[in-house]
Amino acid sequence: MWIVRLALRRPYTFVVAALLLLLMTPFVITKTPTDIFPAINIPVVSVIWSYTGLPADQIAQRLVYGEERALTTTVDNIEHIESTSYDSFGVIKVFFQQGTNPSTAVAQLTAVSQTILKQLPPGTTPPLIIQYSASTVSILQFGISSTKLSEQQVFDIALNQIRVGLISVPGVSIPYPYGGKQRVVSVDLDLKALEANNLVESDVVTAISNGSLTYPSGTAKIGGKEVPIDLNVNPPRIDLLNNLPIKSVGGTVIHISDVAQVRDGYFPQENIVRQDGVRSTLLSIFKNGSASTLSVAAGAKAAMANILKTVTSDIQVKQFADQSVFVKAAVSGVVREGVIAAALTALMILLFLGSWRSTLIIAVSIPLSVLSSLAILSLLGETINIMTLGGLALAVGILVDDATVTIENVERHLASGEKLEDGILKGAGEIALPAMVSTFCICIVFVPMFSLSGVARYLFVPLAEAVMFAVISSYVLSRTLVPTMIMWFERRRHDRAAATHVPFWIRPLVALQQGFEKAFDRFRGAYANLLGTVLGNRAAFTAGFLSFCVATWLLVPFLGQNFFPAVDAGTFRLHVRAPTATRIEQTAKLVDEVEAAIRRQIPANEMEGI
Repeated sequence: MWIVRLALRRPYTFVVAALLLLLMTPFVITKTPTDIFPAINIPVVSVIWSYTGLPADQIAQRLVYGEERALTTTVDNIEHIESTSYDSFGVIKVFFQQGTNPSTAVAQLTAVSQTILKQLPPGTTPPLIIQYSASTVSILQFGISSTKLSEQQVFDIALNQIRVGLISVPGVSIPYPYGGKQRVVSVDLDLKALEANNLVESDVVTAISNGSLTYPSGTAKIGGKEVPIDLNVNPPRIDLLNNLPIKSVGGTVIHISDVAQVRDGYFPQENIVRQDGVRSTLLSIFKNGSASTLSVAAGAKAAMANILKTVTSDIQVKQFADQSVFVKAAVSGVVREGVIAAALTALMILLFLGSWRSTLIIAVSIPLSVLSSLAILSLLGETINIMTLGGLALAVGILVDDATVTIENVERHLASGEKLEDGILKGAGEIALPAMVSTFCICIVFVPMFSLSGVARYLFVPLAEAVMFAVISSYVLSRTLVPTMIMWFERRRHDRAAATHVPFWIRPLVALQQGFEKAFDRFRGAYANLLGTVLGNRAAFTAGFLSFCVATWLLVPFLGQNFFPAVDAGTFRLHVRAPTATRIEQTAKLVDEVEAAIRRQIPANEMEGI
């Protein structure tokens, strides 16, 4: 075969190529995103309408329904639409067909939403439009609390300092903080005082607006200088707003403090977060698209460490639900099993072939095939995950075949007395076509996976690609590097003479291999006898085998079915539903009772946090 002949004539070319692959692929892999599953890029866009005080049924009828009808007639490539209406806001999830450009989808949704805005109830504000995919998942949570600061102050620090600092991490997305109290300037009106002074609510609003203005004033030329003029009349403190005048009646000035009280308050709380029994604020860290879970989590942790140096020391931050730990464990577990499989395969080859040279050749070809597959996957934009690594672990047993068959066939030709180069050419050339057919057959088995759709396509196509690239790389290596290494080790026509000078420390291994050969010969003899018996009773064996197959099918109803196997991540989540219309304060008390019951059942040393 021409490629084998080329490899024997230019051995250093292929050796250097293998070394470059061995040295460069680790750098490529370090730049490849690492996650537990492949990126599932099914585009989804959420349109969130809000109208304070409007009940859920009116949100559905007056906001959501009109938006849905407009979307179905003007937006392209919609797969289906889901909507949910709540009091004061409605959420419309638009699922698009695979391959849809998310930017185009967002632009169309924005245009449609702006167009129908005038058809909606007066005062409706433009919706919030968020684009995400199934890969946009929470990978880390930060619980922010303080024993000295109020909930408003903790929320304010989380929103305006910590969240702003974390948003610069590549691949990160951080929604609004959950829990805490959103700080706001509250004006508590005294309705009786307003009526007594012949005032209404709008008079107070006007007084506050007029008393907290900043006017553009330009500059003033004084002598030889030109200085800016600052006409900022904003009070430096919130409590000073109480001194603003509303109007003058009979020479008496009525101030805001006479009819109202301005204070540093908060919006009515709609959700509560408790961290080990302490009220806190929760920041969830999401990763965008194909960003690496490990790099995003590491970047968020490093950024948080720097942010904590700039905020008050009264803030305590605790990590929750760190998915990077789980990803590391899952990926390292697959890698470990793959390495064990490769080591056991090499050991079996050593026992069966009895040649450390042949074992070394095979042990070199397997990792090179795996590295080649990983490099190609990285170039195609795939991630390192348990599906791609699982495919490579699955392919380890297949990768052995090409090199093993090549070595055995070359050994057979050399044993028959042929010259070294002729024996390698004939031995590798004779099996080139059968090995190619075998490689194509393995690849064809995985081709149907490319016709899958939905989530299954994103999960199993990377696995198929990993196996296919690995077996193709193995075939190329068995036609190039393997013959080159055989030529390197078998410089003489028969290298059997070296066996007469076996070092003493290798002799136990040689004795072990020879003992294995004898035991295997006995096993082969027993198998031949068993095979003869089976062939002599073909009808009985066929009936028994078919009965066994039918019996195994009867076990199918007893097997569970699930999209993924159960995984123990060391955490569990409780969903507590209170009666309809229960106030949030009462729901918080109910959850406190549940938390107390959990702490009574689980020892403190076995629990990381709640």
